[in-house]
Amino acid sequence: MTVKNRYRVVIIGGGVIGTATAFYLAKSGIRNVAVLEKDYLSSGSTGRCGGGIRQQWSERMNVRLAIRSVEHFKRFHSEVGFDIEYNQGGYLLLAFTDEEVLSFNKNTSMQQEEGLDVVLLSREETAKMFPFINLRNVKAAAYCQSDGHANPHLTTFAYARAAQRMGVDILTHTSVKRILTENGRITGVLTDRGEIEAEVVVNAAGGYSHEVGRMAGIDFPTESYKHQIFVTEPLEHFMDPLVISFEKNFYIRQTKSGNFIMGQGDKAELPGHDITPTWRFLREMTGKMPEFFPFLSDMRILRHWAGLYNMSPDALPIIDRSCEIENFYCAIGFSGHGFMLAPAVGEAVAEWIVYGEPKNVDISNLSLNRFEQGFSREKNIV
Repeated sequence: MTVKNRYRVVIIGGGVIGTATAFYLAKSGIRNVAVLEKDYLSSGSTGRCGGGIRQQWSERMNVRLAIRSVEHFKRFHSEVGFDIEYNQGGYLLLAFTDEEVLSFNKNTSMQQEEGLDVVLLSREETAKMFPFINLRNVKAAAYCQSDGHANPHLTTFAYARAAQRMGVDILTHTSVKRILTENGRITGVLTDRGEIEAEVVVNAAGGYSHEVGRMAGIDFPTESYKHQIFVTEPLEHFMDPLVISFEKNFYIRQTKSGNFIMGQGDKAELPGHDITPTWRFLREMTGKMPEFFPFLSDMRILRHWAGLYNMSPDALPIIDRSCEIENFYCAIGFSGHGFMLAPAVGEAVAEWIVYGEPKNVDISNLSLNRFEQGFSREKNIV
């Protein structure tokens, strides 16, 4: 595609946050928009994630963003026009300690106050509903039926194609080298395909959010960490919910085609951009997962990959408009959960650009300056 030399809005990052923002901008009438992606669509964190869509969080803001996103996911086919394999199979959060049970009690009460259909199950209730899980040592479980999962690649492509139909340019294999400013105001970007004038620039660069910020002279407090996942051969579908344990450090879900996707965090990882898969991860996961899911014992692994968690200090996203540079926005630091929050975030950023403020979700407490005032951290992370 030929690159135009001027756009109203340039979005840096061709993942789900960037394409969702482009879609909602176009839907609101701003169509002179370009999405710049240094590789191909969904090549970064989005395309390497597990595809979960969860509303069960320890922080209210994540709950609110997730609830709003689920509203969009439920009508995605009619709103965007594509099938993204969305399934509200639920999320089951396993509690293995008394401390976790207390935490789940507190969290489910807060989530119910926010209108979420979440319940706390006893071990016996959990066993009746999900007999395929070995619940030895499990004390309780939190369950939300309206949680679910979808295909992150299809979601990103869907937003991009729908935006393109409305006039947005999707420029892949286009690297941003510098963000151009004059007198404290955005004037454009310099890419490896030339200079592009722009009135507004959005940093939606995922694992490279810090580096993109530095191009504008802003030091965003985000760091990226490797996170690994593998997928097994398929079985006939029988597991609807995504099952997760913060204590045992795992999550697992069954895809539409019957494969099982699973992953874990690694506290020993250092910040950086290395996404080389490791044998250590495979040994740890294959060693522990059959204990909880006995049916995995003889299953074969088909593929193993890694992506980046772009972490913020409190594991909540940073969604803001710069005070230092006029018309420079960011939607970054999703800490491994950008996919599931993308519809609400894309909508909010687009509304901010179009109307001067987000209309459907109040994101004022996700600004960059919160880190100067003290903050609480999201705890429900693997």
